[in-house]
Amino acid sequence: MGVSETNRVEGGVGFHAPWTIMYRINLHSRLASRILWKVGYASYRTEHDIYRAAYGLSWPDWFTPAQTIKVKVSAHRCPLSSLDFVTLRIKDAVCDKFVAVRGRRPTVNTHMPDIRLDAFLDEESITLYLDTSGEGLFKRGHRAMSVDAPIRENLAAGLLQLAGWTPQDTLLDPMCGSGTIPLEAALFARHIAPGLSRRFAFERLIVHDHAQWNQVRYAARAAQHSRIPSVVYASDHDGAAISVAQRTFRNAGVETDIRLRQSELLDLDAPDKQGILVINPPYGVRLRSRDQLEDFYPKMGDWLKQRFMGWRAYILTADLRLPKLIGLAPSKRTPLFNGSLECRFYEFKIVEGPMRKQARLARATAKTM
Repeated sequence: MGVSETNRVEGGVGFHAPWTIMYRINLHSRLASRILWKVGYASYRTEHDIYRAAYGLSWPDWFTPAQTIKVKVSAHRCPLSSLDFVTLRIKDAVCDKFVAVRGRRPTVNTHMPDIRLDAFLDEESITLYLDTSGEGLFKRGHRAMSVDAPIRENLAAGLLQLAGWTPQDTLLDPMCGSGTIPLEAALFARHIAPGLSRRFAFERLIVHDHAQWNQVRYAARAAQHSRIPSVVYASDHDGAAISVAQRTFRNAGVETDIRLRQSELLDLDAPDKQGILVINPPYGVRLRSRDQLEDFYPKMGDWLKQRFMGWRAYILTADLRLPKLIGLAPSKRTPLFNGSLECRFYEFKIVEGPMRKQARLARATAKTM
């Protein structure tokens, strides 16, 4: 996306780039949660040091007192006793700076602020940011409503990348819920920028360049493909979830790219000789009880082994019993978090076992006799 060099920072990745690149990353990133603009850095020992660091920044050059603000503070090994008090001191510093420069102060809105200020404290320093994204980037702007236990869109995009899926591969999500995984696949295959249907916080900043932003959006629309090279299949047993998924696909402009149907998982056959399954099944703390899962998982394993030979299956679950219960040995296991829930993303290569191969050869021999 035009970033030549990155560095690891606490909880993310840092980079130096011009404003246009920030526009492009907000618009095009399928994996990021939000893009923060670093506006200040200082050492501290007390809350008063933090107040002075925040007061010294040029907040009135970046937004107006008519806009609402929210301050969020996170920390690692911070020696101060109260992060709530730190948050209050940063808010006071920003408001006092506005009063001194503009004669008015912004008001606080903790639910839907115009401007979000982030601060991160380690043992001896504070870094201050302005949030250029606004709402989390996983909110693509397509979803009118959701169903129980969805996964975030950036996690779905990450699962597809970890699975090694490309638009040339047949994809099936047989437990699609409201359609997050197939939607992300179709957007990627069509080269549709994930942020085209939403607004961003940087559009409210004084330094926002409207003409430059319009050029970035125009280029993104011009790069879209009219169709996808392979097929994305999606299904779910829940009719209400299918209706939500259908509306979401329509809102995103990819309704014709995804073959959606209502079906029980165990009734489905492989739609192609080879392909990739990505499944986010129920796992205990979600929609099914432990006993139900112990009954369901072995059936899912038999379904995979009997109907999806030649496929690769990827399953996201917080239930670490899954490989044993489905009777398959994972070739990969990747630790991930679905929100605050620690999970594993398992890869299973569905190959023909010796018993199934022997039975198939016996059937073939019988036909030729």
